[in-house]
Amino acid sequence: MGFESIGIKIREKRDAMSLRQEDLAEKANLSVDFISKIERGERFPKLQNFVMLLNELDASADEILADVLDKGYITRSSYYVEQIATLPKEEQERIFAVLEALLKDRR
Repeated sequence: MGFESIGIKIREKRDAMSLRQEDLAEKANLSVDFISKIERGERFPKLQNFVMLLNELDASADEILADVLDKGYITRSSYYVEQIATLPKEEQERIFAVLEALLKDRR
């Protein structure tokens, strides 16, 4: 199993918080080299370190693991529903029209 997508998500969360690898490493009590290897998909932390990383990044496990889980589409769907709910009604209707057109083609 490749961990590249997990590393990418961790890096994206870190970047969104304007943290350097050094900052995250210090907060999670890990080495900068290890954080770098995680972000490149070369290593995966032990569970306790993974939980510490998630807590420091204010992230959920399903958010980070969605691309590698068989049921990850459920997490992604929930995320999209939350995002759509914040949009004005006109934009929501446009998105639903596109989805309905795509789904109609699949029937």
